[in-house]
Amino acid sequence: MANLSGFVKRLRDIMRNDAGINGDAQRIEQIAWMLFLKVYDAKEQDWEFDDEDYTSIIPEECRWANWAHDDRSGTAMTGERLLDFVNNTLFPTLKKLPVDASTPIKKAIVQTTFADANNYMKDGVLLRQVINVIDELDLSDYEESHAFGEIYEAILKELQSAGSAGEFYTPRAVTEFMAQMIKPQIGEKMADFACGTGGFLTSWLKELEKEVKTTEDRAAFGQSIYGIEKKQFPYMLCITNMLLHDLDVPQVFHDNSLLRDVLDYTEDDQFDVILMNPPYGGSEKAEVKNHFPADLASSETADLFMSVIMYRLKENGRAAVILPDGFLFGTDNAKINIKKKLLSEFNLHTIVRMPGSVFSPYTSITTNILFFDRTGPTTETWFYRLDMPEGYKHFSKTKPMKLEHFAPVIEWWNDRQEISVDGFDKARKYTMQQLSEELGYNLDQCGFPHEEEEILAPMDLIQRYQEERASLNAEIDRVLAEITAKLGGAEL
Repeated sequence: MANLSGFVKRLRDIMRNDAGINGDAQRIEQIAWMLFLKVYDAKEQDWEFDDEDYTSIIPEECRWANWAHDDRSGTAMTGERLLDFVNNTLFPTLKKLPVDASTPIKKAIVQTTFADANNYMKDGVLLRQVINVIDELDLSDYEESHAFGEIYEAILKELQSAGSAGEFYTPRAVTEFMAQMIKPQIGEKMADFACGTGGFLTSWLKELEKEVKTTEDRAAFGQSIYGIEKKQFPYMLCITNMLLHDLDVPQVFHDNSLLRDVLDYTEDDQFDVILMNPPYGGSEKAEVKNHFPADLASSETADLFMSVIMYRLKENGRAAVILPDGFLFGTDNAKINIKKKLLSEFNLHTIVRMPGSVFSPYTSITTNILFFDRTGPTTETWFYRLDMPEGYKHFSKTKPMKLEHFAPVIEWWNDRQEISVDGFDKARKYTMQQLSEELGYNLDQCGFPHEEEEILAPMDLIQRYQEERASLNAEIDRVLAEITAKLGGAEL
């Protein structure tokens, strides 16, 4: 294909004229299901070549090559005929494909991918034009397929500016840094229980690829990831992403990780490595809390995911998790209990404080990366504040964070020294005793000196205020309880 770089622009220009497409999010969702079918069709050609008994789960008339491909003979469907086929044959068929527990994952993903997908386009002629652009991709050509992987990454990045869809995208620099620090090994299995479009999964695979030496290694490589995503659209993008990365059997499931009792997990449900950016700022339905022990049952999504992570990390396993500041300074009962469990049962060895605008424009709330392993209780925790790189006031869509911006912390990582800048701690080590007894499980250390007033987006400001208010209320309740106890339980 002559012009891969203009691929997204060409699609956007055609779709702009269609009355059914309302905004960026719908445009990208529309592109996504067509890309999935195109990529899946290329995969099926490989599977048919390798296995003469292979049969597609998709009925012949609904396979991409049989309805979407235009052989330029003038017989390709277009206009009302194409629209009628897509809306009344293709979608109903793919949504109702017969799938049960015995259906192989690589076939079942078609039905789960289309369960909640939509065709928004209303102009069959424009739809034909979009399909033709996508069909030009030659995914059998290694160079082009690899180049398209980069284009797909660009499409995922566009999600950041597509309204609420932005929550699915963790900047690549961050996922790559975390995967590098975790040092993947052949034979290990890594999980992400809210995997979005698969950023952590692909960064893990990219890092693990360096370790592949034999055909046995290659087989283990293909089995090394596990993902769960509850939202339909990012799930579809993730499956396509995995197929593009040559994972023929992507262990990615459309499900909600918080809807299972954490006490029911056994060793079979545990993983060697967990890499995650749990959704935060959201609240789950009240009944979700019932799946957690009472002392860990928080109303904050990120807290609940932390409990899932702790119950699903193997003995000697490693984890790197992104959490907002509210988790570090929070003093409500659930947060304190989660932090107690983390420090007493896991080795929380490093917390990297990230600059404020890493997730801009989606949120301006400051985030942190917690690195811990299940090798025994914490004895000491290092904090490292990663400052804004020189020449940057803040990150943005046009000036995103890059992997090279992590260079200072990577350099510090293997030769840890305490660092103070202008009287403020930039890197410092705290003992378990200091964190628990002296600081009352307040992990908000080596933060950013607030010399300038921090300006947050209105919703972020409200969330920060609510977190701090809940934290202060919990602190007041704790002090009052202590006073009451000292007074022999007398009513105040």
